[in-house]
Amino acid sequence: MDQTRSKLVIRNAQPTDARAVAALSAKVYGKHEAYSAAMIRGQINNFPEGQFIAEYEGKVVGYCGTMIIAQEVAFAPHTWNEITGQGYASRHNPDGDVLYGVEVCVDPEYRRLRIGQRFYRKRQDLCRDWELKGIAFGGRMPGFARRRKTYRKPEEYLAAVLDKQVSDTVINFQLNQGFEPKKVLRGYHPEDRDSGGNAVLMFWPDPLAPEGNIHRTRSLADRLPESVRVATVQFMMRRITSIDEFEQQVEYWVDVASDYGADFVIFPELFTLELLSIPEKPLPPAEAIEEIANYTDRFKEFMERLAVSYNINIVGGSHPTRVANGEIRNIAYVFLRDGAVYEQQKLHPTPSERKWWNIKGGFGAEAIPTDCGPIGVMICYDSEFPELARHLVDQGALMLFVPFCTDERRGFLRVRYCCHARAVENQCYVITSGVVGNIPNVENMDIHYAESGVLTPSDFPFSRDGVAADTAPNTETIAIADLSLSALLTARQSGAVQNLKDRRFDLYRTRWIEHDADHEPSPPAHNAPVTSSTGG
Repeated sequence: MDQTRSKLVIRNAQPTDARAVAALSAKVYGKHEAYSAAMIRGQINNFPEGQFIAEYEGKVVGYCGTMIIAQEVAFAPHTWNEITGQGYASRHNPDGDVLYGVEVCVDPEYRRLRIGQRFYRKRQDLCRDWELKGIAFGGRMPGFARRRKTYRKPEEYLAAVLDKQVSDTVINFQLNQGFEPKKVLRGYHPEDRDSGGNAVLMFWPDPLAPEGNIHRTRSLADRLPESVRVATVQFMMRRITSIDEFEQQVEYWVDVASDYGADFVIFPELFTLELLSIPEKPLPPAEAIEEIANYTDRFKEFMERLAVSYNINIVGGSHPTRVANGEIRNIAYVFLRDGAVYEQQKLHPTPSERKWWNIKGGFGAEAIPTDCGPIGVMICYDSEFPELARHLVDQGALMLFVPFCTDERRGFLRVRYCCHARAVENQCYVITSGVVGNIPNVENMDIHYAESGVLTPSDFPFSRDGVAADTAPNTETIAIADLSLSALLTARQSGAVQNLKDRRFDLYRTRWIEHDADHEPSPPAHNAPVTSSTGG
């Protein structure tokens, strides 16, 4: 008998699915109420086992998002933004006892395949597999608004549905799936006009749930190495006569970091401007930046080769690059040891970058998947804007790498203080790398000051001063540190302070605007989709 491939597949979502899921949500909800790719990436990175994709003949036609949370939190009054951490599932708690439904959406063209029912079964299987007490979510009540004259309060409308006086397709669907209504959540979705902004807290108690408190051994830490070794290179700028000299200098430090068994090595911001010392005569700033941009392809090919051959992930500092629309942007390239290459544009050029080199601000801030967990990159001045670090951590980043280039101590301290603040407020590791030395015939690169380091949160599992390793000032050297990811995750859940858990989503939020491939702003997404056919 000939075998054929399954047309409909339900599988765990991967970070590479984020854009396809975001496009699906835009089709289902419209652009103004769609999920961003960053939100989906955060859900997947924060709880990979809990996110599911429905694929029909290779096309993403459905998405189901979940997280784990404590029952007392799930049953307390809350909004969708509060409970989900603005849609990133950043409040996922592996020590919780209830599975919480973040999202179910299905392509309207494939609704007859009962994909929603399949997702609900997947959730039940996941609930049992993790030995949780049950499944909760805020379900829509879309018939309430049009019957508001008869039922003034949402509680009255819910009672009428349960008494079979009126029919509500969403509530009835959830009742048929074995869910029990617990209460009305007022203000759950302010944008959901059909439901009057309200939702029904639905709960499915697992009849097979173990009694008493269960100590689960699985968590995000089980998918990550216990310890990650990072190396930061304090790179000496000097006069060179050929690109071969520059490449020898870079390969030397990659070789050293690899010999020490480092998983990551980071180079400083704009360290490739050393190449501008090759010409005998100094170039005017505009010509110099054009000249350095010409090295982009060779630089990327060289660094990619190093990452694979030395089996190390390289955060390649930053390099001025001409992009498709003709602008010069300051871009950090990340070269993974499996050959993958990612980039992070500098979002905030400094006044001197804009003045001397006409460098423009970039777009996008995406967590990068690596074999040691998601990471983020902030280039120098970007570290002084807390919204960027929080956005990367919401997407699941555990380590933030900061290549920097500062001319004197005051500039360095701005970066250092801000990086340490980012480590504390986001309970993450921050690894910094700066340039030292000088190249006198290169405009705006006359002098440099740096003390590169590996920074940690300030709590008991970490070093007393929150510095895992650092370098001597203005010396070409390397600093190496072992970072415990399990200690970091434990501190987030049960540390002396728990900055991520204790955020007040009812008081403040940050909303990122998505951009398309041409870097034109898309309409800002609302805080939560509200037109799902099955609710949470």
